[in-house]
Amino acid sequence: MNKEELKFILQEGERQFIEFKENLSNIDKEIVAFANSSGGRIFLGADDNGKIKCIQITNKLKSQIQDIANNCEPKIKLLFDALNNVLIINVLEGKDKPYKCSSGFYKRIGPNSQKLSRDEIIGLFKSEGKIRFDELIEPKFIYPDDFDNNRFSRFLEMAGVALSNDIEKQLVNLSVAEKQEGKILFNNAGVLFFAKDPQHFFPWSAYTLVLFKDKEGSEVIDRKEVKGSLFEIIEEVMKFIKYYSKVAYKFSGGGPQRINIYEYPFDAIREAVINSVMHKYYFEHGHNNIIRFLPDRIRIENYWQKPANFVLGETVFRRNQIIADLFARIHFGEKIGTGFERIKEMCKKENAPFPDIEFNESYFYAIFKQKTEYLKLSEKSATPLATPLATPLASLTELESKILKEIKNNANITRNEIAHKLGIGLDTIKEYIEKLKEKGMLRRIGQTSAGYWQILEKNNKEAEK
Repeated sequence: MNKEELKFILQEGERQFIEFKENLSNIDKEIVAFANSSGGRIFLGADDNGKIKCIQITNKLKSQIQDIANNCEPKIKLLFDALNNVLIINVLEGKDKPYKCSSGFYKRIGPNSQKLSRDEIIGLFKSEGKIRFDELIEPKFIYPDDFDNNRFSRFLEMAGVALSNDIEKQLVNLSVAEKQEGKILFNNAGVLFFAKDPQHFFPWSAYTLVLFKDKEGSEVIDRKEVKGSLFEIIEEVMKFIKYYSKVAYKFSGGGPQRINIYEYPFDAIREAVINSVMHKYYFEHGHNNIIRFLPDRIRIENYWQKPANFVLGETVFRRNQIIADLFARIHFGEKIGTGFERIKEMCKKENAPFPDIEFNESYFYAIFKQKTEYLKLSEKSATPLATPLATPLASLTELESKILKEIKNNANITRNEIAHKLGIGLDTIKEYIEKLKEKGMLRRIGQTSAGYWQILEKNNKEAEK
């Protein structure tokens, strides 16, 4: 810093990253506030109006200030500079937030250092990972009443671990429960993985899936709320994506062998879905993770809290360490934070475009686009090569189930009446009735207004759901 720069700063006055101090009074408050924010500089020897007050800058003074910073919790390292009888104290953004001085917790807000309220302190602890959602004990969960033995057994099978005679010990070893005064207490990670009804405790852990007819995302074809254990949710999400994705095909040059070219890189999408569940900010109760499936893209929306100094592809963070460890045990992603690199490699392997990544302080978006080869094959064909991926006949979407239910209640109902009752466009109803016919689940008896619908007997159970 030179004299001209110092003069300019003193003229501009105090602001977000600049504080003037005439003496050492309450300087610990300013140091803590900058460390809890994005850092800043304290100009010791300047009054509130930017006028220089002559102070004697000595090594003793610097040591005194560093001692003050060392008495904060945790200690704060300072850097010093001096110019024109002004001691410039550089406070870097802290890497071990939150910081506290003798009078409490402070944060820099505009040109002021403001003391944090109880709720703001809790919020700071949460955002910095000092309080981790997945580690907190859920007092409403009662073991073994709320515990799902089958879900736990399936998890162990996926992890390649045998079920022990001492289940309680296994739960403690997995870090999903602890034993206190003879009782087994589950933490939130254990509830999300092994409760009979995880969404009874955490409704916002469900995953919302929406299929749109138009690129703008205004006309909904199908919508589904996926519930269950976190690892089951991922499996159901991928079933939905594969069901509505399309496939084109080509033949190998040396023979009649057919090669399927899928619309999207499923492995890469699965990795992104795992990351969205693993790193979700579960303290926020009002937001499900969402997948918006549009005609030309799949958009994954995750509510999160952006880590400090986050750099895409470089910053390694694990917001929910127990959840990450549980996923790693069943080979759902890795807990070392290599998700972006894995997605990049998977896309490269399938000649698929890397997803567009967007994020702000509260939301993270991954937008997957269709494969170039798939688009070329689809365009070349005189008749569409792209058809929905095959699924078992017993698999019904939410909209298909609703249509069958209306028909079961009234076999003479018209397409217009179904559209009106469900609040869905007529063209969409026609499209899904045709799908039900193709699946062998629905038949039209008679083609005139006197005709009626027949649900095939073997699928009546589906219509009753």
